[in-house]
Amino acid sequence: MHCKSCLIEGLEYEIRFEGNHNQSVIPNIINHLNRRKIDVKVQDNLLFIKEMGVNELIDFCRDHMQLALVYFRLPNQEWKPLSTIQETLDMQWIDEVIKKKQLTCYFQPIVDERENIFAYEILSRFVKEDGTLIYPDVIFEAARKRGRLYALDRLCRLTAVKSAAKIKDKKVFINFIPTSIYSPEFCLQSTTRLANTLGINPSQLCFEVVETERVDDVNHLKEILSYYKEKGFEYALDDVGEGYNTIEMIEDITPHYMKLDMQFVQGVAVDFNKQQVAKSMLRKSIELGSIPLAEGIESKEDFEWLKREGYKLFQGYLFGKPTPEIDDVI
Repeated sequence: MHCKSCLIEGLEYEIRFEGNHNQSVIPNIINHLNRRKIDVKVQDNLLFIKEMGVNELIDFCRDHMQLALVYFRLPNQEWKPLSTIQETLDMQWIDEVIKKKQLTCYFQPIVDERENIFAYEILSRFVKEDGTLIYPDVIFEAARKRGRLYALDRLCRLTAVKSAAKIKDKKVFINFIPTSIYSPEFCLQSTTRLANTLGINPSQLCFEVVETERVDDVNHLKEILSYYKEKGFEYALDDVGEGYNTIEMIEDITPHYMKLDMQFVQGVAVDFNKQQVAKSMLRKSIELGSIPLAEGIESKEDFEWLKREGYKLFQGYLFGKPTPEIDDVI
């Protein structure tokens, strides 16, 4: 059983008409669309239309309505001016990426103080049909704008769990976007079920919270992490640095691992301000019983400084770049 957020079905747009003139023209636009065999539903000053009919609607609004007073939104999203709708229409390609599962997993090592491999982070990489890569920031932004974020995040999680089955004796870090999950019990059961089917020990998997700056509802995040913990998984907080929201979140969710944001890692050996942030996070991790991890390390000097201060785990190009073959980094 899947919820609508999992399925890549045709989108239905909700259109809102403001202003006396625009609302008086609503019957005309309904007749116009019906003549062209485009189904619409109307409720007060709202119109619901499938994506295939949106361009016809736009053309009518440009000719007969005050366009600045017409708005649209997708399910569970905010209202936007109709004049900006083309950006959402242009991102239909994300639907095909998800439907055809056009992604592959890359592996990046996480090492201890002696540079022995402690774990791997599994990173999703997206591939066009011609074989070229799509950058993650591009694809996640497209998914966000089209309301496909949960479907994409779910695909990434399940594919990562399948890839984790290749790694028998190391911990595996898997990213997830908490803002895409509305119900832990429902949305995450496929993840736990797949891990059980593959015979993966739950304690081997560590789910890593990404985009922490977007998390406004800390209680919702706590529900998600409580679900993971109940199932035997561990969890990490990514991109930890300075800022009230991040520190408050850390204290509320007490992660198993805390990853120092790379902006405070690169150059830390010679930058006093970065050193203060790194030390502050280290103290907080010790206070909460979390394991401190520094990511984005590219120089030996930064590695040695962080190691002397007391960091336990390290990740970055100094130890290995992400690669599609696990044998290349073992």
